[in-house]
Amino acid sequence: QVRLVESGGGLVQPGGSLTLSCAASTNIFDIYAVHWYQHWDRQARENQRELVAAIQSGASGTTRYAESVKGRFTISRDSGNNTVNLPMISLTPEDTAVYYCNSGSHNLELPGRSWGRGTQVTVSS
Repeated sequence: QVRLVESGGGLVQPGGSLTLSCAASTNIFDIYAVHWYQHWDRQARENQRELVAAIQSGASGTTRYAESVKGRFTISRDSGNNTVNLPMISLTPEDTAVYYCNSGSHNLELPGRSWGRGTQVTVSS
């Protein structure tokens, strides 16, 4: 079973930047789309998490973003390292959440079965 591990979360001031990364134990990102989801409550169920960004597998690299992060977040794949990155700029307190990496689906709108444990992002002065 694939293992997804998020990193890069932390505490940042409003207007600041962070880059989240998701590393996979296999080449799952070459096969399936990769999603970033978030929820302010780590106890929330998987189906309560909100989609932040997603990138399709394959050469197209089609992406999708939540309206609230368009122009601020950019998702990209580093296939050689089985990693997906999410640079985030102009962060606001509303971005405070646990961010989860997900894969296993071919659909940009729907999550797959593989989830990471999440990384906390806190935007506060």
